Amino acid sequence: MIEAQFLNEILAGAPAFLLIAVRALAMIETAPLLSSDGIPQIAKIALAGFAAFTAFPTALAAGWNLAPFGLYFVFLLIGEAIVGIIIGFYLTLIFSAFSTAGQFFSLQMGFGASETFDPLAQIENPLMGQYLNLVAMLVFLSIGGFSELFLGGFWRSIQSISAYSLVMGHEAVIETLLNGLTGVFMDAIVISMPILGTLFLTSLSTGLISKAAPQINILTEGFPISITVAFVLIMATMPFMTEAFARVVDMGFQNIESLYMQIGTQIGGGS
Repeated sequence: MIEAQFLNEILAGAPAFLLIAVRALAMIETAPLLSSDGIPQIAKIALAGFAAFTAFPTALAAGWNLAPFGLYFVFLLIGEAIVGIIIGFYLTLIFSAFSTAGQFFSLQMGFGASETFDPLAQIENPLMGQYLNLVAMLVFLSIGGFSELFLGGFWRSIQSISAYSLVMGHEAVIETLLNGLTGVFMDAIVISMPILGTLFLTSLSTGLISKAAPQINILTEGFPISITVAFVLIMATMPFMTEAFARVVDMGFQNIESLYMQIGTQIGGGS
């Protein structure tokens, strides 16, 4: 009886349900891990429908009472898709910091030419960049990243912002995305700096040895030394790197929630 009543409410509010589903699908299509081509498209659509089903009462409580289908509704669909893309794209920026960190020291350790296809990022990625990306994926799963994505990212956005408020608060959105772009390189440098700095000292030491003893063939000895030092450092610093990964992901979700609050404050102050 309760299920039938709730289904009747969804049918009565079909425009609002469709808008929520479009936002969820756009987020899924751009969010890390979920946007992989390895996941069937029908599964993504089903997940978006289930997310819209669970968030529909929240949308009704937030006042998502819309007019019937029309040209205005088409623009609302486009706006909701943009909202979902912004959420997924910002999380993709966070994940790109991990692969960028691996790219920073891949060349120094001798793996600069070892590029493989990354099925998660859908690009050619150096071996160490792909390795750190996989570690970040496991950290994301271990800290409940998907729960944060759908609760803190999607469900909270249903409560806070709409396509109209996104247009009114576009300055805050642009500022957040620009800060995310600059934060990619900052986070990548912080993550890779222990290994990158040690490899620089290793290269400097081998250079000094080649000057002091020219009979040593440093080209054949330098690469094994750099690779060995890099692997030892990765094993030694992996606990600290996983903590850094978790902190970066948590900070990303906090930035998204602060964006919602900032847009809501601007809309409330403007009204």
